[in-house]
Amino acid sequence: MLRRHIFIIAILLLLATPSHVLAFGGCEEDCLKCHKLNKADAEKVLKPILPDVKVDSVRMSPAKGLWEVALKTRGKKGIAYVDFSLQNIIVGNIIRIKTKVNLTQTRMMEISKVDVSRINLDNALLYGSKKAAHKVIVFADPD
Repeated sequence: MLRRHIFIIAILLLLATPSHVLAFGGCEEDCLKCHKLNKADAEKVLKPILPDVKVDSVRMSPAKGLWEVALKTRGKKGIAYVDFSLQNIIVGNIIRIKTKVNLTQTRMMEISKVDVSRINLDNALLYGSKKAAHKVIVFADPD
């Protein structure tokens, strides 16, 4: 009789358990409802580690529970990840296991793009045709 009650209680507990479990719980799968981080706050978090940091943008990272912080330090762009507790900084790559795509590298390419239309070419030397399908801009220091 006792075994039967224990079995029934175990079944009821299994049925009462959610079918999915969320890391960090409480966000109802929309982390932005509970968690906020702006550029100024991200700079405050990073300053003890990178005193000359300038944060360009903050957004949700591809991995839940982390912020993606696009930054500049010592003249170089980079990406760091800050956890929701604002206690940990992660510098490294996030790689999607299923597709083997390096999401950090993809994002670095996005934030490092140069808008070539903003480059002043008034004093440039032109080689080849102005109507060429592809253009190459070479920077040189004659000194």
